[in-house]
Amino acid sequence: MRISTKGRYALRMLLDLAEHRESGFIALKDIAARQDISKKYLEQIIPLLTKGSILRASRGTTGGYMLAHAPDKITVGEILRLTEGSLSPVACADEDPIECTRCADCPTLPVWQGLARVICTYLDGITLQDILDQQHAKVSSNYVI
Repeated sequence: MRISTKGRYALRMLLDLAEHRESGFIALKDIAARQDISKKYLEQIIPLLTKGSILRASRGTTGGYMLAHAPDKITVGEILRLTEGSLSPVACADEDPIECTRCADCPTLPVWQGLARVICTYLDGITLQDILDQQHAKVSSNYVI
């Protein structure tokens, strides 16, 4: 499984919004500049995140974007499902019911289903707040006397 730039940039954009959530709505140009991501590329990601109810938008001179929920309520798995689609390593591990005609006799199906569970459990167990906390701990322990 490979995460595309769409998924990676969505995560970076949402982390930026979480980091600056006290500022209210944040202009897309500010996020793009801080994250060194094309504003036009972010504009393509925003509809996926607003439709998925992770992002709130406001128009006008004081408009911009902000998280629709607290950072501890938004998981990496949720973000990646919105931007990437399924997180399963193979299509048959994501189907319910499984449409493959070989599924009853497939010796590898349990392997793919197990891998899908591990991936989802891991990514659904990490919130934006977890990443921010980890980053703050890394920065605060990086001092020199």
